[in-house]
Amino acid sequence: MTTAKTFRNFVIAAVAATTGIAAVATAPAYAGHHHRTASTQAPNIVQTAQSTGVHNTLVAAVTAADLAGTLSNPGPFTVFAPTDTAFAKLPDGTVPTLLRPENKGTLTNVLTYHAVSGSVTSSDLVDLIKRHNGAATIDTLAGEKLTARLSGDTIVITDAKGRATAVTQADVQTSNGVIHVTDGVFLPA
Repeated sequence: MTTAKTFRNFVIAAVAATTGIAAVATAPAYAGHHHRTASTQAPNIVQTAQSTGVHNTLVAAVTAADLAGTLSNPGPFTVFAPTDTAFAKLPDGTVPTLLRPENKGTLTNVLTYHAVSGSVTSSDLVDLIKRHNGAATIDTLAGEKLTARLSGDTIVITDAKGRATAVTQADVQTSNGVIHVTDGVFLPA
């Protein structure tokens, strides 16, 4: 599998996430180096989201909000990445309205509401939930909070609007953090 060589102003961040496709870059074989091993370089959050084929809306949003550079930095970051299907569940016209240049501030707030400082794995989330009697509060880069709970073995994140969103794929590792794919979009207060 290949990833894009550049991400072109990233897309929707924190919003950011993937399906677990890892890109592998192999070192070229040189004559006389018979025992040379291939090296792998994990893609960053933006490159990973771009490579999935199911995060096109997120990537477009991240680009429109000028967050690609931030999400390509060393971080680490944790991004709850809605799929294209998750964005399609929003009321008609929501995504095109958010992508307009005059709504960049609102879009940035929505996207950073999907991102957390640090690398937070699903095990970390489950531990936090258990330590906090079934509901853990998560501080986002937007300065607002999300609430994580368990529903059976599924991590469910509730946003400020009371909307519950499931993590459908956890722990997609990137070079600068982790992505958790979600089936919904978080909306800040």
